[in-house]
Amino acid sequence: MNKTFFPLIVVLTVFCCFFLPGQAAASEELNAAMSRFLTRLPMHAVVSVKQEIPISKVDLFLAAIYAANDMKPLWVSEKGPDKNAAVILQFLENAETEGLRSSDYDVQGINRLWRSRQLDDLAQLDTLLTLNLAKYIHDVSHGRLSPFESEPELFAEAGDRHFKPVLIIENARAAENLAAYLADLPPHHEYYRKLRETLKEYRKIAATGGWERIPAGKSLHPGDRDERVEKVRERFGAAAAFENETLYDDQLVLHIKQFQKKFGLKVDGVIGPNTLEALNRSPEDIIEVIILNMARWRWQKIEFGRRYIMVNIANYDLVAVEDDRIILEMAVIVGKLQHQTPVFSRRVQYVDINPFWNITPSIAAKEELPELQKDRFYLAKRKVRVFSNWQDDGVELDSTEIDWHKVTAGKMKQYKLRQDPGLFNALGQIKFVFPNEYDVYIHGTPAQELFEHNKRNFSHGCIRASRPLELAEFLLSGEKQGWSLARIKEIVGQGQRMVVNITNPVSVHITYQTVWIDNLGEIHFNDDIYGRDRKLAAILLAQENERNKENQQILEQ
Repeated sequence: MNKTFFPLIVVLTVFCCFFLPGQAAASEELNAAMSRFLTRLPMHAVVSVKQEIPISKVDLFLAAIYAANDMKPLWVSEKGPDKNAAVILQFLENAETEGLRSSDYDVQGINRLWRSRQLDDLAQLDTLLTLNLAKYIHDVSHGRLSPFESEPELFAEAGDRHFKPVLIIENARAAENLAAYLADLPPHHEYYRKLRETLKEYRKIAATGGWERIPAGKSLHPGDRDERVEKVRERFGAAAAFENETLYDDQLVLHIKQFQKKFGLKVDGVIGPNTLEALNRSPEDIIEVIILNMARWRWQKIEFGRRYIMVNIANYDLVAVEDDRIILEMAVIVGKLQHQTPVFSRRVQYVDINPFWNITPSIAAKEELPELQKDRFYLAKRKVRVFSNWQDDGVELDSTEIDWHKVTAGKMKQYKLRQDPGLFNALGQIKFVFPNEYDVYIHGTPAQELFEHNKRNFSHGCIRASRPLELAEFLLSGEKQGWSLARIKEIVGQGQRMVVNITNPVSVHITYQTVWIDNLGEIHFNDDIYGRDRKLAAILLAQENERNKENQQILEQ
């Protein structure tokens, strides 16, 4: 070929590909179809393409996205879906791996339109891809919003109420590798990853039929003989040939005790009603609980860092972690059903050694006043002092000289009740403060006998730690002053209040995990002590089905 004409041929080729009338006309026709399709959306309501729009306002956030993109298709051409569209569909189809449901992202509708080259179908396909990509990004990053919309106090962390759909789609389109971008959205930490892996395992078990139920009957004690023992062996994969298949022997007792520990049951080796109920829990039920707990982790979106404290309300425990190793673990007491400990994350700002306890007005009115009306020495016996008001000029009063029968609940709230440091102090020897809107903190307690209970929801919402001095040592170990357990004990023994600020505040995460995976990969279950699993499951199922119907109506009207 003549080299003189080669550049000219290249130019003509490019011109033909991009500027010939036929190609331009086809593109204009698709744009026109897109504009026609978008007329069903409230384009007039878009105030700003940067506005925050709840994910539940489908028509409005779609209008904002396409208004920001000149009403043009984002994922399709007249030739069909592009490679990013294929990536989107792949992630929506595999939403189950993240504990989500592909049916919530209209995979069926997308597949129905996938091979069509009709312009109206392409316009609808592009809109479906945009809609469900935005929903998926929101849900896998922050969890669904519907729990918050139904129970704003109970599920305050759920969803993103500051969702910016235009920015979300812009970021997705700007990603060099959309698949890598989407894969990076879920929580990165091990607690979520382990649940995701376990979810996969239990789905395999469910797909093969699960396990056979063990019939009800009398409680089985070690050494008992019963026809059901063989089924119990099968449940643990321990159904090898035994001379005494009906004997509840020591080997099987060991399996049951390990099982009881994992399910938060009394570890006694007795197969009673509670243990039998846990044994008969279906794989499908376990899958649902795993999914609910994955959702909770998406709500909190935690970055743990090197050092942190984590409380699991449902497990009544606290762990202190450094460099991915559990340094300290202890039992805790959490809020009663009517005073539930909230879920949130903050940073511990200071440690209060030998703290005062300022009794809240509500506790003073509801609990202290009735006791005082029975015994006017009730406060004095516990070294609780009474002041005329909550201001700095409040005057100390003699609580034994007040006629408490004449004091109303409203008047009681005006008094300031403060318990001095000491053995009787309800906060124990140390209080750990991480300022928050709930006025919740971690502290010790003189009532150490309460830690002997398996179920420990006794507080008004704060968290009582069984080993507060060791927790203080963990928190203060990074300080320059060289804090040690011996020094902390010495200061506690002096009985004088001391506040120690933490120069490098440590994160504290209050969580509610009814299922979790330990470092050995073993699954553990906790009682749903506040009944949140049941409520969350009902909300997600009902709300998502309703939302899908509304979305379908918007795009097919």
